Amino acid sequence: MNIETKKDTLLIVDDNPDNISVLFNYLKRTGFKILIAQNGERGIEKAEYGQPGLILLDIMMPKMDGFEACRILKSKKNTKDIPIIFMTARTDSIDKVKGFKLGAADYIIKPFQHEEVLARVNAHLNLYKLQQQLKIRNIQLDAFARTVAHDLKSPLNTVIGYADELVEICTEGGLLDDELMLQLKSVAKAGHKMESIINALLLLAKTRKSEEKVEMQPLDMSHIIAQAQERLIYTIKGCLAEINFPTTFPIAKGYAPWVEEVWANYISNGLKYGGYPPHLELGAETQDDDMICFWVRDNGQGLSKEAQDKLFTPFTRLHQERADGHGLGLSIVQQIVERLGGEVGIESEIGQGSTFYFTLPAK
Repeated sequence: MNIETKKDTLLIVDDNPDNISVLFNYLKRTGFKILIAQNGERGIEKAEYGQPGLILLDIMMPKMDGFEACRILKSKKNTKDIPIIFMTARTDSIDKVKGFKLGAADYIIKPFQHEEVLARVNAHLNLYKLQQQLKIRNIQLDAFARTVAHDLKSPLNTVIGYADELVEICTEGGLLDDELMLQLKSVAKAGHKMESIINALLLLAKTRKSEEKVEMQPLDMSHIIAQAQERLIYTIKGCLAEINFPTTFPIAKGYAPWVEEVWANYISNGLKYGGYPPHLELGAETQDDDMICFWVRDNGQGLSKEAQDKLFTPFTRLHQERADGHGLGLSIVQQIVERLGGEVGIESEIGQGSTFYFTLPAK
């Protein structure tokens, strides 16, 4: 992709007039619009109102050095994404590592080599533009997906409502023969499955929005698990599952509606891929790092290392012949738990069942 850079704006922040003059004259000739600041404070101000496409920032400046200016720029909402290239006469790796940790995109070494400066500037400008385009596309895609999902839910709820009502009426009155009754139940089941997929996609989209805040509160885990089980009551009864868990749990912090979704997915996964009948054990323990590990252990056939590596990939199902699902559950679990500051994982051996776990911060 060839991205035009003729009208791009660069900000040069340096207290040395000679350095500014060298860069200004060369970059101006190559078609850039140039802003100049001779100290860190002024550089931050110009970055905020000028919104340059890239900042060339000297490290060694009086009062506020380049590292501090970079830290402040990366902490502000309207400047945090602007790429910063540090300028320095020092080649110490310690300085470079410090700069990269603060969010710098690159370094150029004094005395300047014009061709190198231009190449690095153009490379990071192009990358920055592509990132901004991707961000816009993601916002548009998210808005489109939410609109489509909500528009689908209204007529789908009508279909599900009528289908469920017809199943109930025909069952009580014996109005249909067995074959037609089976077909009617299939319609209702398909409607509920479509609703589950739409809800899963909406939840996945919500958890992927990094700017959306969730309030972390102490969790009543026993109550949350009870609610998750209530959602799965027909499946639990249908497969004659046995589920055991302690009466009390260590208190973790999280967002209850999302944590309920984690348990619902883990328990549902255990019901699908556990033994015949499924026997699930739920538990928790406090770790040394102030995190609490919660788990669901099943009596299934266990998973190979290769299968474990695919588990949390969206739209992946390991046993196509056994389970009727859409392959989003464990991907959603991972998105949720990482947003809440924890991690997910599995311990499994062939023939020994599987233990799916997730961690959350302790209260």
